[in-house]
Amino acid sequence: MVDSTLLEILACPLCKGPLHYDKSAQELICKVDRLAYPIREEIPVMLEDEARSLTADEEVGG
Repeated sequence: MVDSTLLEILACPLCKGPLHYDKSAQELICKVDRLAYPIREEIPVMLEDEARSLTADEEVGG
């Protein structure tokens, strides 16, 4: 589990906007940039090169 204090202060490295924590996928989601940053071994990987683009279904459903 990622520390809740850490989650409160993290922001998207591109737009500096808020991130949504997807616990089941272990990702931090930026809805503005439509990117999902992975969390590996309880550490958020906040690199654009490591993020994946959200699918159209994820954008609508999220």
